[in-house]
Amino acid sequence: MTDLALLVLRLVTGLLLAGHGAQKLFGWFGGHGLAGTAGWLESLGFRPGRLWALLAGGCEFFGGLLLALGLFSPAGPLLITAAMLTAIFKVHWPKLWVTQGGFELPLTNLAVAAAVGMAGPGVYSLDALWGTALPSEVARWGVLLVLAGWVIALLASSRRSAQPAA
Repeated sequence: MTDLALLVLRLVTGLLLAGHGAQKLFGWFGGHGLAGTAGWLESLGFRPGRLWALLAGGCEFFGGLLLALGLFSPAGPLLITAAMLTAIFKVHWPKLWVTQGGFELPLTNLAVAAAVGMAGPGVYSLDALWGTALPSEVARWGVLLVLAGWVIALLASSRRSAQPAA
């Protein structure tokens, strides 16, 4: 039953996150696409907005697909972790509940990604079928890379751009 539970978590969370990334990247499912996402991210201090939109949308889209498929584990959960940590601390903090614009949904996505990343994708996965899971050493370096990227994102978005003289 554990493998079936992992499959359900991977499919639901992974496909919804891939859809969320597709909103940012392609404007699918009522999203604003790359240009709209870039503008919104610039308003949050992420410059250049297009680069950060590609990173945010890419982490959600590709991370979600990899999670759903159980492919190259734990790459998908690591990409999702990067996106959710940034969303929690740059967009939703310090409010908890989604009804107040809080971080409960990104935290839930983060928890699922982290749990599947730690447990592995289970037997109903492409990794189990093809033997494509990443070595644990790569996973450890991936965690450090995600944390470093998150710190860089927070620092980069906190810098003020120079205002032209009026």
